[in-house]
Amino acid sequence: MNGSLTAADIAAAIGGEVRGDGRRAVVRIAALERADDGSVSFLAQPRLRPLLASTAAGTVILRESDADALVARGRTAIVVDDPYRAYAALTRWWVARERPVGASGVHPSAYVAPGVRLGAHVCIGPFAVVESGAVLGAHVHVGAHAVVGERVQLGEGAVVHARATLGRGCRVGARAVLHSGCVIGADGFGFAPHEGRWEKIEQLGAVWMGDDVEIGANTCVDRGALDDTVIEDGVKLDNLIQIAHNVHIGAHTAMAGCVGVAGSARIGRHCTFGGAAMILGHLEIGDHVHISAASVVMSSITKPGQYSGVFPIDENGNWEKNAATLRQLHQLRHRLRALEKKSST
Repeated sequence: MNGSLTAADIAAAIGGEVRGDGRRAVVRIAALERADDGSVSFLAQPRLRPLLASTAAGTVILRESDADALVARGRTAIVVDDPYRAYAALTRWWVARERPVGASGVHPSAYVAPGVRLGAHVCIGPFAVVESGAVLGAHVHVGAHAVVGERVQLGEGAVVHARATLGRGCRVGARAVLHSGCVIGADGFGFAPHEGRWEKIEQLGAVWMGDDVEIGANTCVDRGALDDTVIEDGVKLDNLIQIAHNVHIGAHTAMAGCVGVAGSARIGRHCTFGGAAMILGHLEIGDHVHISAASVVMSSITKPGQYSGVFPIDENGNWEKNAATLRQLHQLRHRLRALEKKSST
């Protein structure tokens, strides 16, 4: 960290109000239970409020209702409306101070094809490859061994981490972050059966990705078969996710690790998917739908809300019968209660 910091500096950075000693030194960010006097921590969840009585944190970001108790213990409070959002802002500000911006330019070991268009202050790392027709906006960073394919477009401030790969013709918006090992624009899983064999269907679309998208490590987003696979603004995909060809994901939807989305599914805006959730192909999921971890979505969902569902695997014929019975359990329960009531009178 460059230079000393105080609680007042932290408050100014996140738009908070200091209660107590604003000159208190801050040298690290830490959780309440592991903090010391030089730490800044935060309290966002009411269930963690008891930790305020025992934390050694010198500075805590919290709501107005919790400030007096902390200051009474000789600590410094930074009052905000939303502590978790303030903590997120603090981490970004902290990293910007701690990690110096790399020098712009092309490393001598990198390959940049003739005719590639590079914006101002672009950085291309060791052994990276940027192929013909690519366009990189200002302040783009391409990490070591990353591959930017033919005619790829990278918006201003996009970051392609080491060993990430972008296939030909893909478009990535501004401020996108593509983590190591992710593959954007590999061929979708398209094969035509013929006489017991599989014949490849060439994938002719690309991937279109909006602004402020983040793609986790080793996640794959396949190119479209004919039209593009689309990832709208602000989508966040965790590590080890599979997005198949021609999927459309609406703005600000988030998916946890190991989610799988089959081809041509259309997912709305502001949705969330827990880890290892599965979405079958050609389904439509509306806005503000939230799928629990390990659930399997087998039919379209248009009504906003929280959905869960796990069912044991079985021979398909048995599974269909059991699933049909399961859907009638609620009605059967009411009928059974009515019979029990009738027999008891």
